[in-house]
Amino acid sequence: MPVSGPESQPGLPGSDTATSAAIYVHWPFCEKKCPYCDFNSHVRDHVDQQVWQKAMLQEIATFAAHFPNLKASSIFFGGGTPSLMPPDTTNAIIDEIKKYWQPDDDIEITLEANPSSVEASRFAAYAQAGVNRVSLGVQSFNDSSLKFLGRLHSAQEALAALDVAQDNFARVSNDLIYALPHQSREEWQAELQQALEFSPSHLSLYQLTIEEGTAFYHQFRRGRFSLPNEDEAAALFELTQGITQAAGLPAYETSNHAKPGEESRHNLAYWQGLPYVGIGPGAHGRLPGPATGTAYAHFQIKRPEDWVLAVQSRRVGLAEVDLIDRDDRAVEAIMMGLRLARGIERETFRHRFGQDLMAYIDLENLEDLIEQGYVNSFRSSLSLTGKGSPLLNFLLPKILK
Repeated sequence: MPVSGPESQPGLPGSDTATSAAIYVHWPFCEKKCPYCDFNSHVRDHVDQQVWQKAMLQEIATFAAHFPNLKASSIFFGGGTPSLMPPDTTNAIIDEIKKYWQPDDDIEITLEANPSSVEASRFAAYAQAGVNRVSLGVQSFNDSSLKFLGRLHSAQEALAALDVAQDNFARVSNDLIYALPHQSREEWQAELQQALEFSPSHLSLYQLTIEEGTAFYHQFRRGRFSLPNEDEAAALFELTQGITQAAGLPAYETSNHAKPGEESRHNLAYWQGLPYVGIGPGAHGRLPGPATGTAYAHFQIKRPEDWVLAVQSRRVGLAEVDLIDRDDRAVEAIMMGLRLARGIERETFRHRFGQDLMAYIDLENLEDLIEQGYVNSFRSSLSLTGKGSPLLNFLLPKILK
């Protein structure tokens, strides 16, 4: 149900709960909107950097006033293109978060970056600001694929940016998109092997999906291009799992692969259903609720200019806050937790929600799915098998009551 408050409290509830939380900071601006992207990203001719820095810092301070006892386990700069953000703004945001929320000693601070040469030259400044992990949006090592995907960089620039990133950050993740039109197994295998030549600690490997409202959505509906069929896509997925497993980067989530201990701690907070704060336009979060297992879901205003005006007038760019009850939050945790290769730990689930995991599971369907080889159910955990993992969206309605 929506939660509102007086003007002095800008619609935000509050909680004194002491818990770790992941902090997400959304920088909404891009040089160009990619045709596959349905994120809250915008192209602007001019961005007043001082105004934006001040607004970001104000929103952090407002959330901290209402949730003062959070401990920052990670900070993630997403977008948009956060590597268009001036490094001094990045530094100020990190300092502001640490001022209000005690950071973990080994806090993970990630910045998403595009591999253009201009942005790569900023990497040293971002590292000095406190960023210790970069997620590089390479997307492809093939120039024709990059052109199709609407990317502004070349394959050569991507390779150069990876070199610069590894010179400046101990932890580098590389994003690639596959299952492109007419992409063969051999072509994808060659790209994947090229990525592995950099000895990455983390890879995010996404099959191209067509999201409503994107340029690709309209092009796809008009028959401008086609995607691999289900069998072809499944073969590419299996190839990906085999190559990354052999290289020591097994999948720990449906589309994410890492060396043991190099998983994205920030994204794990989402998939494990832990608290997180969303700062910036279009960001959202899950914050501690008034009772065990409950949460406040907050959503920030999406349009950048409207968000800034709201922060200037009300100290927070809040669009909505909903109180999520224990059962709905538990279902959310199941839906996210089954994305993980290790699945959901039943004892942890019981501790968080005061209820056994199986209270939310259709036990008759579960038995069938176990027999069909899609689900593993143990006394300690529930998880999908390698066969079931790529079918998560299809299986969830059958698993949940």
